[in-house]
Amino acid sequence: MSIKLIAADMDGTLLSSRKQLPKGFFPLVRTLKKIGVRFAPASGRQYYNLYEQFGEIADELMYISENGGMVCDGRKIVSFEAMPQQLVCAAVELARGLPNVHAIASMRDGAAYEDDDPVFVENMAMYYARRKKVPDLLEAVQQEPVCKAALFCKNAAETNVLPYYRQMFDDKLQVALSGADWVDLMRLGLSKGVAVGVMCDNLHITPAQCMAFGDYLNDVELLRSVGESYAMANAHERLKKVAKHVCPSNDEDGVCRTIRSVLAVE
Repeated sequence: MSIKLIAADMDGTLLSSRKQLPKGFFPLVRTLKKIGVRFAPASGRQYYNLYEQFGEIADELMYISENGGMVCDGRKIVSFEAMPQQLVCAAVELARGLPNVHAIASMRDGAAYEDDDPVFVENMAMYYARRKKVPDLLEAVQQEPVCKAALFCKNAAETNVLPYYRQMFDDKLQVALSGADWVDLMRLGLSKGVAVGVMCDNLHITPAQCMAFGDYLNDVELLRSVGESYAMANAHERLKKVAKHVCPSNDEDGVCRTIRSVLAVE
């Protein structure tokens, strides 16, 4: 098997339930690089949040961030896919009209938000390392290109957010449920899977030479885009039907165990 790129979702996939990286992950990445295999976290998280997570190996990784809205190789931005400004504005206005729904918009250099609800702020801090509170988010998104807008609703994103955004934007934006609390909006046709294609072009490899891991519905396109796809044991049942394989859960170090087994590395 000639794998040259491995992409893995973060929350529920590479990270444990305690939001910790697997033991031995850094040495594994270095071993992979020595045999010509690149590793890419693939997440709805902000790029700057991801970069901080990986410390001493951060410059050795590629990054699919913002569900594909921003792709980086180390510190270099490979692609940034902006949403149509009028649709970003409409998304912010819709959030303002929904109870307990809060919006954050991702730009090249950070993210902007206007609500200071404490639950929202606490959860946002886990995914956005560079963020700023602005007096008017609607005004802010008219000043800078936005690659992703995220809507937060604690434990109710699938019921209290997703239907409204699908009804309004399903033929205009990519609408993805990315967890129990979050719905993400990106440019139509954009996904983690499309971002894998960008990486393949950058590395001069084919999708058949890629392996990917995921656990939630925003990973569907990621798994469909690669030659070898794995859903975690803890994954959404609909994702398991998409994947070629099911591997041990995120709390059983499923990503690293599978890589070591399939690629025969230590």
